[in-house]
Amino acid sequence: MDLEDINTITVLGAGNMGHGITEVAAMAGYDVVMRDIKDEFVQNGYEQIEWSLEKLAENDRLTDEEAEAALERVTPVVDMEAAVADADVVIEAVPEQMEIKKDVYGELEEYAPDRAVFATNTSSLSITELADVTERPERFCGMHFFNPPVRMQLVEVISGAETAEETLELIEGLAAELGKTPVRVRKDSPGFIVNRILVPLMNEACWLVGEGESTIAEVDSTTKYGLGLPMGSFELGDQVGNDVSYHVLEYMHEVLGEAYEPAPLLEETVENEELGKKTGKGFYDYEDGDGAQIPTDQQSELVEKRLLAIVANEAAKLIGGDVAPPESIDEAVKLGAGFPDGPVAMVDDYGLDRLHEALEAAYEETGHERYAPADYLAERAEDGGFYGDGEASDEIDFETVRIEYPGDMVGHIVLDRPHRMNTISDTLLEELSTAIETLEDDDDVRAILITGEGEQAFSAGADVQSMAGSGADPLEGQELSRLGQSTFGELEACDLPVVAGIDGFCLGGGMELATCADLRIASERSEFGQPELNLGLIPGWGGTQRLKHVVGEGRAKEIILTAERYDAATMADYGFVNEVVDSDDLADRALEQATDLAGGPPIAQTFTKRAMLAGRDDTESGLEYEASAFGHLMATDDLVEGITAFMEGEEPEFEGS
Repeated sequence: MDLEDINTITVLGAGNMGHGITEVAAMAGYDVVMRDIKDEFVQNGYEQIEWSLEKLAENDRLTDEEAEAALERVTPVVDMEAAVADADVVIEAVPEQMEIKKDVYGELEEYAPDRAVFATNTSSLSITELADVTERPERFCGMHFFNPPVRMQLVEVISGAETAEETLELIEGLAAELGKTPVRVRKDSPGFIVNRILVPLMNEACWLVGEGESTIAEVDSTTKYGLGLPMGSFELGDQVGNDVSYHVLEYMHEVLGEAYEPAPLLEETVENEELGKKTGKGFYDYEDGDGAQIPTDQQSELVEKRLLAIVANEAAKLIGGDVAPPESIDEAVKLGAGFPDGPVAMVDDYGLDRLHEALEAAYEETGHERYAPADYLAERAEDGGFYGDGEASDEIDFETVRIEYPGDMVGHIVLDRPHRMNTISDTLLEELSTAIETLEDDDDVRAILITGEGEQAFSAGADVQSMAGSGADPLEGQELSRLGQSTFGELEACDLPVVAGIDGFCLGGGMELATCADLRIASERSEFGQPELNLGLIPGWGGTQRLKHVVGEGRAKEIILTAERYDAATMADYGFVNEVVDSDDLADRALEQATDLAGGPPIAQTFTKRAMLAGRDDTESGLEYEASAFGHLMATDDLVEGITAFMEGEEPEFEGS
């Protein structure tokens, strides 16, 4: 079966994952049959889809017509035979219990067409074992979505022992058609990629607290503010459901051995039915307490080293066992778990040799198998890291940005942290500075386009979580402010014309960055604002100085002091946005504008930008620079080219000479 042959998708299960996957597929234009064992389950799932589509339309993520059309493509049923009669692909999303899934596949095999491909949305169970229930193991694979499917970008595509390559490519293609990022899991291994990293990390947090080596506050402060993860380890456990984590660990323990023994503290929590938010109490109290109140200043070196050591060991097992390469692990965990950087890159940066030593010491002290270093970890520690000998692709020059060359003399800088809404960290600032210098030094580049990866945000601002983890040190705050001012100043003073293509949120530091572009083109759904005062801060990367030169001092004070959000049309009225376009047209229009500027006279463009900056606070200085530049340009070949082309009614071809 080819990708274009897929017309009808059947989703088995109408719970949170089932109705979410159904909604995603329907929005992508597929006819979807959603099946569950009771009519009330199916109807509840259908109503959840209807509610979600309405919210997406209210928030301008879809038009009303698109939402209605998506809902019309969903058919809720109970009868299995009717559900799968026309299915090209069946995505199973029933409860995460092996026997339940096996029963479903036994019935499914009886009614499904021979052409149908089966994909299970399991988070950790064996693909091979489930495929054995069917008569089509070569057309059976894992397709693990993340919750909620409508928002989460990652889909793990997992091979069973007999899965055909054509099946994996088909499901990867389908995931891309659904607007998701597929990451291949080469071998059927419990936990696959994301849960294989995340669940042992949460388990280790429980061991540390249960054995009195740390406290919940220290662990979560370290996890959230030291390592910069989206949540503290215990906070995440409560969010996911401590029973879910426990059952995944039970399965890992059964299949992989003693290294995955659930911590007694986690087991006790589950036995007491303290499962987290869904029961009102877990490691934190959500009914009578304030929930997860995590201190920013109780970070522990022991906790950081021990947690990263566990992550390094799991990464070594995945890479050494050919389950996934370093690049896939980093991409999957960033997208699926919201890590600020990939876990492999994180442990390499910390020092793989230090983490290997920490595991050896803990294993010698405790004798617990979870600390037994993997053979591949020892090998890579000797060679300087997982990426240490050039194993990483030559394209991985940056962690948080990337440079592309779309042609016609345009250099494209992409803020590449979609899992964090392209928030700006100190690493991103440093890499952005390098990217600007790289493009300025490239004689083949004559204009810069800057955009944010994904559809959610150009940049939602500073990475305030990592800022909070700095311990509120005034001196560190000043240095961070100066770093941002300097980097954005480089962009503003860049000799090349700069176009910002803005889609989604452009807030705080993201708006300060956009302010430094020469032209700003925004999609209709974009939102702008300087919300720093709501946090008790001020714009610290040049916003108090630069914004007034674009929109005037009165508007700048309004935007900064009110900390309100503004739509693209309003910001166009204020003079901040040069052009507002349909969201689907933004990428093409922004590139078109950058390409037009790249075809302009480079020397004159450079002098224009320099003259305007020189005269910003001193008109006389600006006029003097203008006169000098005007005289210089009179002797250039570009002037001759421009005049000749004008006289002959042709387009000039400027060479910058």
